[in-house]
Amino acid sequence: MSVDLSAQLREMMDLPAETEWIEFKEAKTNFDFDDLGRYFSALSNEANLYGKPAGWLLFGITDRSPRKIVGSNYRLTSPGLDRLKEQIAQHTNHQMTFADVHELTVDGKRVVMFEIPPASRGIPATWKGVAYGRIHESLGPLALHEIEEIRRQAPLDDWSAKVCEEATLADLDPEAIAFAREKYKEKYQEKHRDRAEEVDEWDDLTFLTKAKVCSQGRITNTAVILLGKNEAASLLSPAIAHITWVLRDKDEIEVDYAHFGLPLILAVDRVFSKVRNLTVRYISGETLFPLEVTQYDPWVIREALHNCIAHQDYRQAARITVTERPGSLMFTNRGEFIPGTVMSVIERDMPSDQYRNPFLAGAMVELNMIDTIGSGIKRMFRIQRDRNFPMPDYDLDEESVVRVTIPGRLIDERYTRMLIERKDLTLMDVIALDKVQKGRPVTREERDALREKKLIEGRSPNLYVSASVAAETDTRADYIRKRSFDKAYFKDMVMAYLQTYHEARWPEIEGLLLDKVSDALNEDQRRHFIKDLLQEMRIEGTITTVGRTRGAKWVLASRTSNDA
Repeated sequence: MSVDLSAQLREMMDLPAETEWIEFKEAKTNFDFDDLGRYFSALSNEANLYGKPAGWLLFGITDRSPRKIVGSNYRLTSPGLDRLKEQIAQHTNHQMTFADVHELTVDGKRVVMFEIPPASRGIPATWKGVAYGRIHESLGPLALHEIEEIRRQAPLDDWSAKVCEEATLADLDPEAIAFAREKYKEKYQEKHRDRAEEVDEWDDLTFLTKAKVCSQGRITNTAVILLGKNEAASLLSPAIAHITWVLRDKDEIEVDYAHFGLPLILAVDRVFSKVRNLTVRYISGETLFPLEVTQYDPWVIREALHNCIAHQDYRQAARITVTERPGSLMFTNRGEFIPGTVMSVIERDMPSDQYRNPFLAGAMVELNMIDTIGSGIKRMFRIQRDRNFPMPDYDLDEESVVRVTIPGRLIDERYTRMLIERKDLTLMDVIALDKVQKGRPVTREERDALREKKLIEGRSPNLYVSASVAAETDTRADYIRKRSFDKAYFKDMVMAYLQTYHEARWPEIEGLLLDKVSDALNEDQRRHFIKDLLQEMRIEGTITTVGRTRGAKWVLASRTSNDA
């Protein structure tokens, strides 16, 4: 393999000028991570546009002819190249990453070869929501005509658009068709009143074709999914279009359940009727009377369920599930999360480049089930923020499964009052603070932004809400408990103990300090803090040890000198 790569490297070095899909960098020691991501996107897109099997980013080589190998120490030591694939995938759409990262030694010098897969057909490769490209040596956003060129490439096979050969109009539910007509009218009532008024004059097949549910007067898989009679489910086999609602108690014991088959356009409200949308009360700080709101916003529930229907991979023969637990609703559908990351959707606030079921999604837009501008996810987050509830949680860890949890109760009423009082916080601020409140990791960018606004304190990964926010939200006691005291405070305690009792073993010092060290640290980290504190005091000459390691005692340094 190394011989082939060496030959391939020499061929690329001998090219008369840099091509759009190959980039040479000296990168002798460091290289900015964001620049690496931008080059990944650009070279992936250019490889697609030029029909190349891969793009290449080469470290340790000059970029001017004649090119020379100068060697690179990029990530030669920790953190190394091992986690680079994972780190890149966190910020690309569809979690794209390097096909491989090769390390070669050529003429005694290290060369790093990043092999980058071409962008998928129809889907430009993005870095943090932006598609990049190259024009000779320049790097910048991919030109609009090039984005369109990639998008016009042969699309993925759309199962939802296929004609269901055995289905006829008689297999569709009359009630569902009537409901679909009303939803279609709602969509066009304001901007296209004439079209809305014409709907009642169309026969069913004309209406379904104009609403993009049927194709050229033929019944599609989409038509059966949304409007089919329950007994028509077998026409989709082996695919399944089914929703299951499950109620679990605090011990995860199944208390109740219900199954909902075709037509799914009617199943959504039937699932909604099963959800126990209880009333939550909390003091706002703006009035003596508590605010009363339902656990879940109806639009958020329907949006989450509509998203499951639109993006389900029906060919996996699995049900869409809605799991209700005390204080939360979890929606699960099969199929990878096509935008790649939730944050890229929120930051861009634009339609996805690609849908799993484009025909089905288009029909749901026409029937006023989902938003044509593709901003439903961001709106879900905004509604939760406006209601002063925790943010939705997206679990994308399991391959080809998307889980979305909508919290239906407050994490901390004091934190809720902060959301009420701090209306100046952006949605991105609130999302990042929500992660801190839940004890979840934040990105470096999120952490730096929160620090700049003095919203958090502590050292990663043990972050907590800062004193300024705590003061405004009546969380002072919690802040003091997590913040810990200055080292001088602990040193004074150790000195006072030794002055009184003359000596102390490790368990005694640990018992003295352990419960007073910051709650933001876990137990092992607190023990390390105490150990480092004692070592620092020994170096300062205030205390010392007597005896062997296992049974050593800590004493005042002045006491041992006096004994001598």
